[in-house]
Amino acid sequence: MKFIVSSSYLLKQLQVLGGIINNNNTLPILDNFLFELDKNSLKVSASDLETTITSKLNVESNEKGAVCIPARLLLDTLKTFPEQPLTFTVEDNHTVEISSSSGKYALAYADGEDFPNAIELKEPSATKIQGDILATAISKTIFAAGNDDLRPVMSGVFFQFSTEELTFVATDAHKLVKYTRSDVKASETAEFIMPKKPLNLLKGILAGSEEDITIEYNESNAKFTFENTEMVCRLIDGKYPNYEAVIPKENPNKLTIDRNQFLNSVRRVSIFSNKTTHQIRLKIAGAELNVSAEDIDYSNKADERLTCAYQGDDIQIGFNSRFLTEMLNNLTSDEVSLEMSLPNRAGILTPVDGLDEGEQVTMLVMPVMLNN
Repeated sequence: MKFIVSSSYLLKQLQVLGGIINNNNTLPILDNFLFELDKNSLKVSASDLETTITSKLNVESNEKGAVCIPARLLLDTLKTFPEQPLTFTVEDNHTVEISSSSGKYALAYADGEDFPNAIELKEPSATKIQGDILATAISKTIFAAGNDDLRPVMSGVFFQFSTEELTFVATDAHKLVKYTRSDVKASETAEFIMPKKPLNLLKGILAGSEEDITIEYNESNAKFTFENTEMVCRLIDGKYPNYEAVIPKENPNKLTIDRNQFLNSVRRVSIFSNKTTHQIRLKIAGAELNVSAEDIDYSNKADERLTCAYQGDDIQIGFNSRFLTEMLNNLTSDEVSLEMSLPNRAGILTPVDGLDEGEQVTMLVMPVMLNN
């Protein structure tokens, strides 16, 4: 089997696929890319058993065949080439020879049959969504997903599709993000939990893409198809917690403030907070917000005053500064609003401006007990 392909075109596609390969695979075959040649079409796959991602490339050839080529070795080699055509030839002595304008390189290969097959989805439902919208939905939510192996359902992003809107939710029980698009609809109602790793990969590939993506899904797997790439992944099994129940409905105290000013203040003051609780205190009275923190063990203390727009009763509430910083970082608006009811009830952070038509972001942060 033999084919000719452009070095930079091949590298670009393989770098996308390489993101799925683990550093320590239980099956040695998973350290390889599977190359399947069918005349002018080359299909390259990578897998970690949970997720398989496949790209189709155009090459010059009139042969057929399948081989597994070591991923790390191939990527490291391709990175060093200037743009040029490369000839891949599969020799009888179990090596693949790559010929460039300046030399020849031989890599040992494994049989294509040994590579695990990607899962075929039986009777899936399907929804179409623009690539960039999906990438935004992932990046707005994924940071809030948990890392707790004991609660696997919380370690992913919950996709909730309906005939009216698409909703994406992530939570780790301390913070929660709900991202809704009412300008995109599904043909039928569906819910599933996507793991983080394939989502991070999709986020990177799809950012800024105006192509439509087809998402197909059934009880146990989801498949994303776009341009010449396909990704199939296993879903997280289990029932997602009822997140609507934890979002407080009545929040009479509403603070509106410049996002950057608030973020910088929280960042600065949090340097002086306790290193285990990261606790900062917000004290709001009239049009003044007081942000303070103190680490009693080291006599460190910080206090800042900001002006804000506020309606409601005077309130003192404590938050974990890391969660607040993460949330403010993930919003892109100029102004944000923080709605609160009581010092022991969750605060709701939402952007005031900068949203697209049909876009809605709700962030929820649990308070911490203030020690007076």
